Amino acid sequence: MKILVVGSGGREHALVWKLRQSSQVTHIWCAPGNAGTAIDAENVAIAADDVSRLARFARENSVDLTVVGPEAPLVAGIVDEFRRQGLAIFGPTAAAARLEGSKVFTKKLLRRASIPTADFAVFSRADEALQYIDGGDEQPLVVKADGLASGKGVFVCANRAEARAAVRSVLQERAFGEAGSQIVIEECLVGEEASVLAIVDGDTIVPLDVAQDHKRAHDGDRGPNTGGMGAYCPAPVVTSAIMDDIVRRILIPTVHTLKVDGTPFSGVLYAGLMLTSSGPKVLEYNVRFGDPEAQPVLMRLQTDLAQLLLLAATGRLSELEGLDWDPRPAVCVVMASEGYPGDYAKGHVISGLESAAQLVDVKVFHAGTALKGSDVVNSGGRVLGVTAIGSDIADAKRRAYEAADRISWQGGWCRRDISDKAAGINVSGRGR
Repeated sequence: MKILVVGSGGREHALVWKLRQSSQVTHIWCAPGNAGTAIDAENVAIAADDVSRLARFARENSVDLTVVGPEAPLVAGIVDEFRRQGLAIFGPTAAAARLEGSKVFTKKLLRRASIPTADFAVFSRADEALQYIDGGDEQPLVVKADGLASGKGVFVCANRAEARAAVRSVLQERAFGEAGSQIVIEECLVGEEASVLAIVDGDTIVPLDVAQDHKRAHDGDRGPNTGGMGAYCPAPVVTSAIMDDIVRRILIPTVHTLKVDGTPFSGVLYAGLMLTSSGPKVLEYNVRFGDPEAQPVLMRLQTDLAQLLLLAATGRLSELEGLDWDPRPAVCVVMASEGYPGDYAKGHVISGLESAAQLVDVKVFHAGTALKGSDVVNSGGRVLGVTAIGSDIADAKRRAYEAADRISWQGGWCRRDISDKAAGINVSGRGR
């Protein structure tokens, strides 16, 4: 089997690494890839959103399966185009990808299907949104830009003043361009966050082991929201009873509603959840593997990923006999560029990668990296996802940070408390 992975981040490196382990896979390309995928696959200089060139490459190279990593090509319709040309591809159509591409679409679907989520209101005019905020009680609110905003379009606001500032930033100052033509204002849910990813083929739903992400930039869940500063899997906060509730009350009705609407969902359905005192509620949906959740999840997965994704892409997921997992937990620590999630400098040489790679049960997944001659340099905000498996959560954390401490570049940094929640350490944070 020949596979093309689309994307250039840590998620894509994890996909390439896991797919390469399949006995059925003979060759893997990654477009455009990064310095890490260049080691585990063959990089192709085609941008992830250049759908026509990607389709032509897949056709000319007899690619058996294309796996799409990032959300933007999915929302833009890469799956629709590949299917039109008779090419096998894993991911949702553009219509189904609206679950991530439009928060307004998702919130309205959740309300219509009676799926638990935060109370909300939708606005396209700043004056109406500000009037809504001023007319309500003084309480935390969440303001979200409707469209894709690279993980930066969500504002967790402690009070009216912060909420008003968020509205002005999105609707008046157009901080996110067309992605901010509409906003959702919703109640701020309080509890523990969890990420539930499931493989779906339109009918069958196969949940993966639960992960927990760390969105805030700094220790103790403080600082600005990011694309994710680390994750661990499994997340003990989600018990088997809670997971059954999530499947029954959230995943099944979502997939069923989309099918009834004529937009069946195939691909990864990623539910970002808040475990509230009244049960799990949906914060958001993504339509692809999470980043950094994919790293610890795929580190533990022992089932042949290529076979799993091919079954889903061809509507045969019901043939799967179940998933096999390494019973040991995994922890991923994201190393980031100085200044992230704001502006940051690129091109600094990264040292210590070979030393970290020598450690047992450790894999350094590349995200924002590039090759400059023979050197690996930082090229993005989130640069590396240092991932380790251990006998327990504490051991996996120790191994991950031992590897991270061997790696350095000018301004490189990371949170130091990834997975402490799972170890029972009290971490004070804010809701969403």
